[in-house]
Amino acid sequence: MADLTTFGVASAASSRVVVDWRTSFARRLALTDAAALLWVMFGTELVWLGFGRTVDAGGAPLRLGGISYSLVSFVIAAIWMLALSISGTRNDRVIGTGSTEYKLIFDATLRVFFLVAVFAFLFKVDLARGYILISLPLGLAALFVERWLWRQWLQLQRAEGAYSSRVILIGSRESIAHIGAELRRATYAGYSIVGAIVPGQHDAVVLPTGPALPIVGDVDRVIEAMDRTDADTVVITSGDELSPERVRRISWSLEPGRRHLVMAPSLTDVGGPRIHTRPVAGLPLMHVETPRYEGGQRAAKRVFDIVGSGLLLLVLSPVLLGAALAVKLTSPGPVFYKQERVGRDGGRIYMLKFRSMIVNADAQLKSLLEEQGTVGTPLFKVKNDPRLTRVGAFLRKYSIDELPQLFNVFNGEMSLVGPRPQRDPEVELYDAAAWRRLNVQPGMTGLWQVSGRSTLSWEEAIRLDLYYVENWSLAGDLVILWRTLRAVLAPGEDAF
Repeated sequence: MADLTTFGVASAASSRVVVDWRTSFARRLALTDAAALLWVMFGTELVWLGFGRTVDAGGAPLRLGGISYSLVSFVIAAIWMLALSISGTRNDRVIGTGSTEYKLIFDATLRVFFLVAVFAFLFKVDLARGYILISLPLGLAALFVERWLWRQWLQLQRAEGAYSSRVILIGSRESIAHIGAELRRATYAGYSIVGAIVPGQHDAVVLPTGPALPIVGDVDRVIEAMDRTDADTVVITSGDELSPERVRRISWSLEPGRRHLVMAPSLTDVGGPRIHTRPVAGLPLMHVETPRYEGGQRAAKRVFDIVGSGLLLLVLSPVLLGAALAVKLTSPGPVFYKQERVGRDGGRIYMLKFRSMIVNADAQLKSLLEEQGTVGTPLFKVKNDPRLTRVGAFLRKYSIDELPQLFNVFNGEMSLVGPRPQRDPEVELYDAAAWRRLNVQPGMTGLWQVSGRSTLSWEEAIRLDLYYVENWSLAGDLVILWRTLRAVLAPGEDAF
């Protein structure tokens, strides 16, 4: 068996500080939740009513008249805190990543709204409507901002290996390598892998990136391996080597509430809304919905594109006019540049841009790619492109050259969000899986553009585009648009 020290596996003594991170982090969330809610409730009371106001409850069956609004603010905040706790908004399984945390906060807030409204109606308590209608939505916004700030901090900590579950992977070498690589890539999810157990084998498991995983024990001595590595979670990556009875015995041996069992299916890149679990005859069956790109979903996306592109064209019309004048007055040639790209289902579209290069720039592309040795590679980009004009370089840095594609979106040739339309030479490199990115309308911006922009590899870009195609939602589009705005306002060296 490999020496654990050689692979950097921490001892129980050295990592004891992170064992109870779930409880300590939940307490921090509770404190800041309470601070945000009290600030909102008392702040709204002060601005809307002023301190010292009392509740008008003359016709109420209970003697509530004369109660101070300060007491009402405190009680509503306390009920709100209870609703957040009951809804599980501070559970370690939802914090730090995904939208579940925000959905639970929203649901808890709706319950508070409903409870306050029902109480006021049943007991004829005349609460100031402006006070309620301002404080509850403002409190929801404050909770979202506070939790988002905590999420940024938590993800930075997890990138360093802190505030994460310490995981042992159990299964075949192939499944461990696959699941291990995905978990290492997604550090924000909070899984820090400390070792592996492969039945009947003792050689370390090599992962595509990073150091190999040491074999930390035997499948019949999982608890001993967890004690040595201070692990708190066991992830079963495959069931070929483990009978249902053996998996059951592993689950029985884990200490409830402190050590956890996770089953990892071989299916990846599937969004949460498509997954539904259903216990049948003691079997935890997982239903995975097949993605659909028709009917109501397609109509909703089209309406969103028409309204969104129309509003953006109206709001950004001064920018569009200024950019057009700058291009026309600083270099000879047309204002717009049309380029043929591959659209949905392989159709052809002509994508619009503000011209950012000299005339006949396409004729020089092949020689420039040959010069830098990237002929025939996908996602090709000329570094330090000499064809760019001075105005064009500025337009590209802030993605202003892409704004004419709003006309493509309004006309139905593109979408605000979707896989970026590519050229024929790039599409010719697609395999059967990559062709699925053509099942939806191409977009002005997409998931891979806001996940690394031009620094991502071809394989990673395709994987992100396929994830978008398989798991599209309007809420996801709004998130991508927000991340695009942030990237445009603060462009890095990898900006297009």
